[in-house]
Amino acid sequence: MNKALLTYVEENTQKLLQAPSACPEIKEAAKSWLAAVGTADENVATVKYIADLESAIMPIDGLIAFSHSESAKNIFGAEGVKGLQAHAQELKAIGAKYCDCPACTACKAILDKKDELV
Repeated sequence: MNKALLTYVEENTQKLLQAPSACPEIKEAAKSWLAAVGTADENVATVKYIADLESAIMPIDGLIAFSHSESAKNIFGAEGVKGLQAHAQELKAIGAKYCDCPACTACKAILDKKDELV
């Protein structure tokens, strides 16, 4: 992996680690990938990291479904969930494929470079 690409992925991985919306599993995957950078395991770790990112990023229809769930109501409250529902619908209307929370944005940024990574 060239230096510019490595820097790009490392920076977005740090954003993922800092994202409050990132689940513990994807944070662990990010830490594992960072630990493997520069080692003989880097290529294998990169392939696994990509798979983890692909399973963690939330498709827009998943965000819409989540916004109507009890979990969303518990997290965002009755008024907050209405805003989330409207935002999710707006994203879909403009053609977004994924949630735009900080975690999903970082995942997408890395996945956008997938072909260069593997």
